[in-house]
Amino acid sequence: MPTFTAPDGTRLAYRTHGAGDPLVCIPGGPTDSRYLGDLGGLSARRRLIVPDLRGTGRSAIPEDTSSYRCDRLVGDVEALREHLGLPRMDLLAHSAGANLATQYAARYPNNIGKLALITPGTRAVGIAITGETRRELAQLRRNEPWFPAAFAALTAINEGTGSDWEAIAPFFCGRWDAAAQKHHAESRPSNQEAVALFATEGAFDPQTTRTALADCAAPVLLLAGEFDLNSPPRSVAEFAELFPHATLVVQPGAGHYPWLDDSDRFTATTAAFLGHGPAHTPPTTPKPEQPR
Repeated sequence: MPTFTAPDGTRLAYRTHGAGDPLVCIPGGPTDSRYLGDLGGLSARRRLIVPDLRGTGRSAIPEDTSSYRCDRLVGDVEALREHLGLPRMDLLAHSAGANLATQYAARYPNNIGKLALITPGTRAVGIAITGETRRELAQLRRNEPWFPAAFAALTAINEGTGSDWEAIAPFFCGRWDAAAQKHHAESRPSNQEAVALFATEGAFDPQTTRTALADCAAPVLLLAGEFDLNSPPRSVAEFAELFPHATLVVQPGAGHYPWLDDSDRFTATTAAFLGHGPAHTPPTTPKPEQPR
């Protein structure tokens, strides 16, 4: 598994899938990036470069654990771009990873070709998702056999009287079948410290980020799942309004992992948006590590 070195010396790993023009894919969580798989076959269209965020997967645990904070991870993404030798890169991010990608776009706007935010987290831009929004969206699933127990657990969480997050897992999937249950079981974060510190105080400066995004020249795709309680379509639409050149797509029947719910539709939508890589991008030949 190839590696590169972060600005603070932490050794970080990444995986590659497929061939063709490179697409850097930032996972959510923070968790082991393997849950992304090959993004429903998107690797047939682009070469996916998928880093393990620090402290997850095969990336090292940093000496300074405060570096798990989202804004501090921006430097890791830039180090990966430099390691790959890309003047500009197309960037895809899922879930909480969108908070990182958004801050990267705000800090390094000239280093992005296209930006695809898949069922994105919205904390970096200060878009709050209310319990009422989630309850309304949950009602779309009321004919599912698992709905009564899951909705009761969701209501208890929203009211502060419960914390059974496992019970509401079906709400995050377009189909709560064996494949979805297996994916859910294999996607749990293993580094709870990284999760806990990702959004600590100082991780986000929504107003500064919003101001920077208003001048973002890159085309942006925001893809929401019709049923996704984590990133409701209404909230993703509000997010899209912050970019000058945004395309909003709501994938029918999808939850938080749209490449699992309908891989053909997901890959067709995403690949059509991304097209080929940024103009004048050379082949992806990682720079050799320098001795330290």
